Amino acid sequence: MYGDIAGFAMSTPAWVHAVAEIGTDAGLLVFAALFAVAVWRSRAAPDRDLALTLAGPPAVVGAYALSEVVKLLIREERPCRGGIATIAACPPVGDWSFPSNHSVIAAASAGALVLVWRRLAWLALPLAAMMAFSRVFVGVHYPHDVAVGYLFGVLMAPLLALMTVGAVTPLVRRARGRSPWFRPAEPGSPVR
Repeated sequence: MYGDIAGFAMSTPAWVHAVAEIGTDAGLLVFAALFAVAVWRSRAAPDRDLALTLAGPPAVVGAYALSEVVKLLIREERPCRGGIATIAACPPVGDWSFPSNHSVIAAASAGALVLVWRRLAWLALPLAAMMAFSRVFVGVHYPHDVAVGYLFGVLMAPLLALMTVGAVTPLVRRARGRSPWFRPAEPGSPVR
């Protein structure tokens, strides 16, 4: 399957190659912007809700760090070392393939965002899936690398956020006491 996808990718026009290479990283900027909007939306929500939103980005970092541990334990070679022409340059030796960190980060971002902003699922989950697939398309990962990375990220980040929300909530409470920006809405008033 990898060879078929990489072969098809190489047959596409140069502009598709450019979009695929840029898209694998540009999507991460979209997720960063969505996190900023999520924090803005939840700034007047109850303490725990804001804390859960703020726990999202560190949970994504935690999911990434755990995926790095898995990578070091499994040490799967990149498929691009097998002599198949690819769009992207093959990462250096020692930069292992399984699981795909891009997939983990994208899916972890989607999972953490959907946890606090369910209506965003229609955008976040498919965007993460496209970013994951793009890693196979440009030739640097096997399909199973991105599938496992996606599942790992989309499950691990919400779990980590939920595990840490208890520690973050008192920090939010303390910050709200010092900054008018973080003040919750009055009871009965609509969330800003």
